[in-house]
Amino acid sequence: MKLIVGLGNPGIEYQFTPHNLGFLAVDRIAEQCGVVVNNRHCRAQTARTRIGEEDVVLAKPETFMNLSGQSVRELVEKYEAQPATDLVLLYDELDLPFGTLRVRPRGRSAGHNGVESVIGALGTQEFTRIRMGVGPDYPVGDGAKYVLSQFKKAQYPVVDEVLDVAAEAVRVILAEGVQAAMNRFNRKEEATSD
Repeated sequence: MKLIVGLGNPGIEYQFTPHNLGFLAVDRIAEQCGVVVNNRHCRAQTARTRIGEEDVVLAKPETFMNLSGQSVRELVEKYEAQPATDLVLLYDELDLPFGTLRVRPRGRSAGHNGVESVIGALGTQEFTRIRMGVGPDYPVGDGAKYVLSQFKKAQYPVVDEVLDVAAEAVRVILAEGVQAAMNRFNRKEEATSD
């Protein structure tokens, strides 16, 4: 069983904020699979589906961002999943330009409290993550306020596009592996010459 977990905060007031890109990505995957993420267990909203050849649980922890690890640990234990091979975590990343996406097989939290919680709860940094860029469209030192504010109307087309790319990245990870997804989705910025 593969676990596809998006990070975010429950509640309508957070629904369309940068910090909820993980939730939005899981909802996009669910929509493409014809399921709704509304079953409740392991302190998360979940749905079971099949993506390619894999049985999958889609999950959105309801523990609020900073305690996401509690729910993820319960999911990993319930489904006897191995984080390094069975878990894909989707979340927002302030350090990446808005609308970009990066796939990584492991790594530190880079100051993301939800990821820090997952690392702490699982006791490992060895799990696949899809980082969706939301920066830097905010005053310096104001990142926390920015990620909890509603997307601007002009940002929605880019959000829509990155959610589709994230869903495709999950499909590639499940079908071809993390390295193939990194090769396809981790494009370097065009080098500028002087």
